[in-house]
Order: sequence, then C-alpha cells, then structure tokens
Amino acid sequence: MEALSRPRTWKILLAFATIYLVWGSTFLAIRIGVSEVPPFLLAAMRFLVAGAVLYGWTRLKGTPPPTMREWGNATFLAMLIFVLDYGMLFWAERRVPSGIAAVMLATIPVCMTLSEILIMKTQRLTLRLSAALLTGVAGVAVLVSRSFGLGDAPVDTVGACVLIFCAISWSIASILTRKLTLPSVKSMSSAAQMSTGGVMLTITAALLGEFRGFHPQDISGKAWFSLVYLIVAGSIIGFTAYVWLLHHESPTKVGTYAYVNPVIAVVLGYFLGGESMGPRTILGTLLILVSVIVITTAQAKKRSAPGVDSDTRPEAVPSETTESV
Repeated sequence: MEALSRPRTWKILLAFATIYLVWGSTFLAIRIGVSEVPPFLLAAMRFLVAGAVLYGWTRLKGTPPPTMREWGNATFLAMLIFVLDYGMLFWAERRVPSGIAAVMLATIPVCMTLSEILIMKTQRLTLRLSAALLTGVAGVAVLVSRSFGLGDAPVDTVGACVLIFCAISWSIASILTRKLTLPSVKSMSSAAQMSTGGVMLTITAALLGEFRGFHPQDISGKAWFSLVYLIVAGSIIGFTAYVWLLHHESPTKVGTYAYVNPVIAVVLGYFLGGESMGPRTILGTLLILVSVIVITTAQAKKRSAPGVDSDTRPEAVPSETTESV
C-alpha cells in the first residue's frame, strides 16, 4: 500500500528543486528589493501579503483559527523570527552580498548546537561536535577578518555581526517552538506567525521612519518584481512544496535545503548579481557548510538511534516561515 500511495518520482524531484532553487534565489531577490525599498518596509509587505494568503487558504480548508493562547505564542515567536531575524536580514543585505548573507545564516545549526550544549545542557560536547563548531567559527572568521590575504575584500563587519544575530534569534525561536503551544496544523501556525510578524514589521518600519520619503511610483519594476517573487515563489510556492515534502520524505532529506541554498545563493549572486566569488568567499563557504553538514548529520543519527525518541512530525522541523527565506 505504501508503494501505491507514494507520489511519482518527478513530483518529488520537482518539489526538491523548488525548495533548493527558489529558497536559494530569495537572497538575491531581497538584495534587489532593498536597493530601492526600505528593508523593514519591504519585509512587512512580503509577510503581510503572504501571511494573509496562507491564513485564508488554511481557513478555507476547514482549519480552525488559533486560540488566544496560540495567537500570543505565535506573536512572541514572530518577534524573534520576523522582526529580529528577517527584518535584520533585509537590513543587512544593504551591506552584505546576498550569497554571503545566505552562508552566514547557514550557521543556524551551529548556534542551535551551542545553545543546547551551553544553555539547555541537552547535548554533550563530543570531539566530532567540537571540530564541527570550530570549523564553522573558522569559516565566519575567514569571511570577516582583514588579516587573511585572500585577494577579495572581507565582508562588512557590522553586516556580518547583524547576520550572526539573526542566526542566534532564529535558533532561540526554533528551540522555543518545541516548547510553546501553537496551532497543531503547520500551515496555520506559520500563517499566524507570518501575519503577526508582518504587522510588527510594519510598526517597526513606521517607528524607523521608513514611510517618510517612500514613493511607490519611484520604485522600478525590477524591485517590485522582486517583492512579488518573494511573496509568491519564496513564501507561498516554496512553503507549499516544503510542507508537501515533509509528508512524503524524511525530515532529514528535506532538511538538505540548508546545505544547498547557500551554494545556490552564492552562484546566483555571482552570475546574476555581480557579486564577488573569490578565494575568501569560496573557502569561508566551504568551511561553514562542512560544519553544518557534520552537525546536522550527527543530530539525525542521534534522533534515529535505538532508545532515542524520534519526533518526525512536520511541526518538529523548522519551516521556511518559522528558516529559510
């Protein structure tokens, strides 16, 4: 019966290609958008529209709305995810190339592992994890340090620090997601977080004065297209493909987008965005990706080990709307 119910191979490959290519390309779309639209305002427009569409679609399917408690928890997570992560990411991409931004955010598993070891005490520091963590730190150092004579210029320090802050904020939210009461249906949980996140991003944009001097008629078609692409492709199509995959493939396989997206972002940034891809970018990217692969594969083995509870529910895996951009 399982073989009969399994989707055709081409559908699975198309879904994987979607989360790989679409989510990898959203970093360049963000950079194009923030070159003309204030960053928090651009993020607000993206998630207000995407959140409203996702919420409406989920309600039409018969999913009940969140309870007051669930709305409260979703709002708290939205502050961490959409204001302190996405909002700051949009801001940082005015200073940092899109490919590098994707690579820096790939350090999220590194931040999560550090928090589990140092704060939550839920994971033990092994030799393998130590080597992986040091490799990730070395990758970040290569990207930002001015001491290495690698030819191309180092990444803007302020922008890099903000991106590390984004990774930390995302890591905290991912841990809290497992502990807070949220809607049991993943799409409704994400819709609630996106909607409240969009509202808070709008308020943030207003407080920062981003509405002053913003004239929609002065924005180019390229920037507007990037916003539409982020809403439709990045948030709606990408999220739909992601959730569909989680129902047909293991979370470990689906989670491979975390390795592929930075590579796609660097390549697209180089060929379409005119961004540098010198020895510094290549070496830093490789070190960070090796670190992420080692950490995530170690965690996957731990979850599947005999005697260890393995929670493979879709809700247990961070989604595009609750990681990837």
